[in-house]
Amino acid sequence: MDIAPLPDIYRHAPFAQDCAPRRLLRLFSGKWTTMIVHTLHLCGGASRPGQLQRALPGLSKKMMTQTLRDLERMGLVDRNIMQVMPPVVEYRLTALGQRFVEPLEMLYRWGAQHAALLDQVDRNIAAAPAPAPARDAS
Repeated sequence: MDIAPLPDIYRHAPFAQDCAPRRLLRLFSGKWTTMIVHTLHLCGGASRPGQLQRALPGLSKKMMTQTLRDLERMGLVDRNIMQVMPPVVEYRLTALGQRFVEPLEMLYRWGAQHAALLDQVDRNIAAAPAPAPARDAS
């Protein structure tokens, strides 16, 4: 895999709080954020809440709603209420949200191709003693 070199500004620490890498990681730091974007993509860019929840076992309705609202606030997802009886809600990736699909899919592909590495990380975590509580240095 060819990886384009990073701009010089990102080759040395410290990273500014508003630098692109930190902003990107903050954008997708929620547990379900990337999974919902990925699932919407798999559903052709749009899905109803029930379909999303069935596709993502373990995702509670409360967490799904919160994550969808966050994605909507970021401008990555639109919430559409269809004027039928009873009303139907559909979530759709915006043009901006669709721009994030390719890098997420690359990350997902890497994870699938390197599942053994992820398994090793899980084993390391399971075998490691729990960290001691942090002490207040003040």
